[in-house]
Amino acid sequence: MNNDTWTLGGHEFHSRFILGSGKYSLNLIEAAVKDAGAEIITLAVRRANTREHENILDYIPDHVTLLPNTSGARTAEEAVRIARLARELGCGDFVKVEIMRDSKYLLPDNQETIRATEILAKEGFVVMPYMYPDLNVARDLVNAGAASVMPLASPIGSNKGLATKEFIQILIDEIDLPIIVDAGIGKPSQACEAMEMGAAAIMANTALATAGNLPLMASAFKDAIEAGRNAYLAGLGRVLTRGAAASDPLTGFLRD
Repeated sequence: MNNDTWTLGGHEFHSRFILGSGKYSLNLIEAAVKDAGAEIITLAVRRANTREHENILDYIPDHVTLLPNTSGARTAEEAVRIARLARELGCGDFVKVEIMRDSKYLLPDNQETIRATEILAKEGFVVMPYMYPDLNVARDLVNAGAASVMPLASPIGSNKGLATKEFIQILIDEIDLPIIVDAGIGKPSQACEAMEMGAAAIMANTALATAGNLPLMASAFKDAIEAGRNAYLAGLGRVLTRGAAASDPLTGFLRD
């Protein structure tokens, strides 16, 4: 729906697909923008230069909003330092806070994330914290000044889908900020399901980057996200807890 926009940090967006930064290639960036309609692309500051004479920033169109992340940070202080560096490099005020001390499962450190969010929000950043879905933590992030909340669906790069579905639904129901489902979305159908739940947007990377046909997969994600959003806006039909209900009356149709 062309008029179904959403706002983040004073910017209005039409697309609800965000490209993550894990597995980068120039073909991925092109497909994400052209075929998936991405208007926000996450950028790992430490990987901005892929080769000596090539910079990923040169391949991201001007109309796309850069979302630097603090990938590699293990503490709030490290995340703040990376965010400030990104702003000095001209990447703008958006920042995705990622803080992970766990190198095996790459699960976010929620408490350090809250601390970094509070510091960066006070400095005027549009802070989008990546977090393990927990209602109390989400409320603390709101109080700390977050612009959105980005719960993981499943571990980064796993393509396992909505493993934390019930907890994400609680955040959608209780938190008055855009809920952007991040990490682990592996199929367009999973993105569609998250949008049907009421998520504001979907972030994905590995599902596209590892697809056999990248442009076609990007297009499939775009269609799935739009379908899920439309279903949410339309209002999903009721779910019966038991038995069945005929869509048409089964009695009286043989009577004169």
